Amino acid sequence: MKYLVQIDFKSDGPFGEEKFKEKEDLAKSINNEPGVIWKIWTENAETKESGGVYLFESKETAQKFLEMHSARLKSYGFDNIRAKIFEVHEKLSLINKAPITVCQKKHSQKND
Repeated sequence: MKYLVQIDFKSDGPFGEEKFKEKEDLAKSINNEPGVIWKIWTENAETKESGGVYLFESKETAQKFLEMHSARLKSYGFDNIRAKIFEVHEKLSLINKAPITVCQKKHSQKND
């Protein structure tokens, strides 16, 4: 079973291209975290919010990542972190074209 982690927090930025330049190395490093299948980065400059949605191989890897990443965000000065872990209902998600099996195949090939 796959698990989704949703994280968001108040942020004064950066956003857009400036954020890309600042966070590119972090984005690459997230690919090496145990259990991570993919991440979607989220931001809203108008409401000053940042975050992400992650897909994990297991509840255990999702929980470990969430603990580590929450501590990292706090070390950056973010203190209003909202986070949740959800089980993914794969059959229903696939009806709506969720990239679960496509990413799973790519992820397993990467680790072979």
